Amino acid sequence: MGSGHRLDREKAIALKGEQFADRGAPAVPATGAKPEGAQDEASAAEAVRQMFDSIAPRYDLLNHLLSANVDRLWWRRTARRFRPVLDRRDAAILDICCGTGDLTMALLKLRPRGAGPILAADFSPAMLRRGAQKFGSPVFRRSRKALDAADPYAIALEADALHLPLRDESLDLVVTAFGFRNLANYAAGLNEFYRVLKPGGQLGILEFSEPGGLMGKAYAIYFRRVLPAIGRLICGKQGPYNYLPSSVSKFPPPAELLGMMRSAGFVECEWRPYTFGIAGLYTAARPLVH
Repeated sequence: MGSGHRLDREKAIALKGEQFADRGAPAVPATGAKPEGAQDEASAAEAVRQMFDSIAPRYDLLNHLLSANVDRLWWRRTARRFRPVLDRRDAAILDICCGTGDLTMALLKLRPRGAGPILAADFSPAMLRRGAQKFGSPVFRRSRKALDAADPYAIALEADALHLPLRDESLDLVVTAFGFRNLANYAAGLNEFYRVLKPGGQLGILEFSEPGGLMGKAYAIYFRRVLPAIGRLICGKQGPYNYLPSSVSKFPPPAELLGMMRSAGFVECEWRPYTFGIAGLYTAARPLVH
């Protein structure tokens, strides 16, 4: 991965500049996930929820198989990016769209003993139940490893990313991995993340992207043809793994999403590609001064 890391540094995109005066008016039209057959934001959200509930039993197996376990490196690298926040015992942290909890687990590994719990939220109850078996309090974890009450853990919270049941300015860090792309309204999601972050709080969004060049062409064949076929074979369902490449191709490119983040009021907006741009981490902060 060494050469990949050098390439990532060379390709890193950091867009700076003046904030938009009206953070309620995005620079680009509000967009969001549109599963096949969805007519509006409500039906899109419900279609996504049902889709993830249906594939939850095989979700981890497929993710690790289809990515050749590279996804595990992405979780760990994302967690390390926020280590200064994770090191603080009193830091309030939310992993939204947590799925089955892989990023949550990577974050917990960097939390000190005795730290407050991480909030791990998702609106798919089937995914969340599986995640809770990994990251829940020591009493409820499925692992047989001896645990102690001071070990870091997370609290599972069934919640919609567009309507978080959290107070304004209550969090130090909001992160999400491969879930933001599935929101029915990206601008509304960014506004909600801004609302719950404290001034100076940090945001991290790990998402797929479409690499360019020869690598991009080769990956496109795998992503659009091979991956859906393997997904159907193992999962027994056609829709979810056809939706994945379609949702990535429709997702705003990095420069556009960074513009939406700045429009929502965020500063220090940056995108750093992982593994030749197959995925990438968006980072930003809520400004200290309104």
